[in-house]
Amino acid sequence: MPKDDIKIDLDIFQILNEDGKIVNTKEMPQLKNDDIKRMYELMVLARVFDDTALKLQREGRMLTYASLQGQEAAQIGSALAFQKNDWFVPSYRENGVFITVNYPLDMLYQYWAGDERGMKIPDDINALPVAIPVGSQIPHAVGIAWANKLMGRDSVAVVYFGDGATSKGDFHEGANFAGVFQVPCVFICQNNQWAISVPFKKQTHAETVAQKAIAYGIEGVRVDGNDVFAVFKIVKDAVAKARAGKGPTLIECVTYRLQHHTTADDWTKYRTPEEVDMWKRKDPIARLKKYMEDEGIWNEAYEMQVLNDAKAKVSEATKKFESAEPPKPIDMFTNVYEELPPEIEEQRKDFE
Repeated sequence: MPKDDIKIDLDIFQILNEDGKIVNTKEMPQLKNDDIKRMYELMVLARVFDDTALKLQREGRMLTYASLQGQEAAQIGSALAFQKNDWFVPSYRENGVFITVNYPLDMLYQYWAGDERGMKIPDDINALPVAIPVGSQIPHAVGIAWANKLMGRDSVAVVYFGDGATSKGDFHEGANFAGVFQVPCVFICQNNQWAISVPFKKQTHAETVAQKAIAYGIEGVRVDGNDVFAVFKIVKDAVAKARAGKGPTLIECVTYRLQHHTTADDWTKYRTPEEVDMWKRKDPIARLKKYMEDEGIWNEAYEMQVLNDAKAKVSEATKKFESAEPPKPIDMFTNVYEELPPEIEEQRKDFE
């Protein structure tokens, strides 16, 4: 049995339902209209960015790309819940989080076009670069959180991963270590139901990801990952708890990947159009838009303005990354070591 002070809630926490109606008034966070509009605008920007990336890849102007379509609420809602001094540690699908923390759009495109300079994190953003190996970023996030605790920093580490990562040892080792040392870390699993072509039910015999928290003596919670209000509320509470020294939380955002796993994948080989259409009706942006329309803070003119602004930002980012000076081959020796080891320095000189 879990410890008495550890909460494991396997019900899906929801505030805003698929029809755009508030079904949990008591838990609705205190958000001003401008806050809600910012959520909507960031979600639209993330989708425009994503749609453009897919087109650029198909045109041969970008390399393999992992779409976030359908997961905007899980990413924007969570990213708005942590503070400037907090760290976020991404996998390869968190462009919505990068966008929310004001990462330069052109640098994101630059990275996905194969130029590693796009992941030279700006000094004013606490983030690690994109992690392609599944689950490998989880122990890194726990290490950051442990360092924050040891050094008395007022900073929480938030790590993102998919349901497939919970089948990797990195997840179990990271969660166990975080529980033992009660580090200020928040684990966000975007359970989008598919690990490439493997469905969630074949990833684990457990009914949920959240219940795995029991084994590590930490809190576990499930949230409707397409409900931006619910995600914001749950993550904000988890970050506050971690900051107060009360330990980590495992959050399972129940959502869905509407696109292919990456542009190298074909979802028609392993799932049905009916399943995808069912989840399209749960679209996080459409859901928020219905709510805003009912509240009188959305209209067609506003939507057109938001869409045009997003397209203009993405267009400018595309021009900027494609006009950048190409990397030099010698750059392969930079940004790896602070000081090159003698043998690598010798290789660099030979290469020159």
